[in-house]
Amino acid sequence: METTVTTATIYLYTFGSVILVSLISLVGVFTLSLKEEILRKYIFVFISIAVGALLGDAFIHLIPEALEASSNSTLTSILVIAGVLAFFIIEKFLHWHHHGEDNHDHGTLAGADGTAGAPGIHPVGKLVIFSDAVHNFLDGIIIAASFIVGIPIGIATTIAVILHEIPQEVGDFAVLLHSGYTKKRALWLNFLSALSAILGAAFLFALGDFAELSAAWLLPIAAGGFIYIAASDLIPELHKTKKAEHSLLQLVAVALGVLAMVALTFLE
Repeated sequence: METTVTTATIYLYTFGSVILVSLISLVGVFTLSLKEEILRKYIFVFISIAVGALLGDAFIHLIPEALEASSNSTLTSILVIAGVLAFFIIEKFLHWHHHGEDNHDHGTLAGADGTAGAPGIHPVGKLVIFSDAVHNFLDGIIIAASFIVGIPIGIATTIAVILHEIPQEVGDFAVLLHSGYTKKRALWLNFLSALSAILGAAFLFALGDFAELSAAWLLPIAAGGFIYIAASDLIPELHKTKKAEHSLLQLVAVALGVLAMVALTFLE
């Protein structure tokens, strides 16, 4: 961030990325035309790719970059662990990603025909909207911090976030339908909560000179968060299928996610 041009470029990449991430919330509308079997198959593949991308971004990009920028590797390691614990606490409080097994298992396609899952609006729908808004706000901060450190790091982090958002948004959209929202209102509320990613990026940039210092601390914390999401939320989903061919496909998809992160190192 030494020149105005560099600053403008960082802003352009960051806000372009968070807008793209926000638009991922609209993916739910495309799931309505898919049969349940097809939807489950593709969510399964995207979850696997997301695992590889999140772990790849954490171990190939974020942690090495944080160690290089830090003079204290012990502190960096502690911040990674702090990231894992922070996301654990937040998920405990907000019920991120999985809003109860019953809600996901019984609500996955329950409202796909546009009918309400139950009379009125179930409280879990409001919880989904609120928790997603907080989640996306943090995503915006992480993406902005990554671009401050370097454009390639920011791109890698954005891709990892997008690959994680797709299966999550499909699931959350279905839960909103099951909670009693109409298709149109569920899509609109999901999109509004996704826009908080833009606020997160703007918040970090508003810190001014402190933003760069914050970025150095946020990278290892973000890495810990990505590791937590992959290990605690996504990998357990992959264990729900025991078929050998599915397990092989999972492994290949995870490897593709990691390789995508490896490929991005050539931009650095």
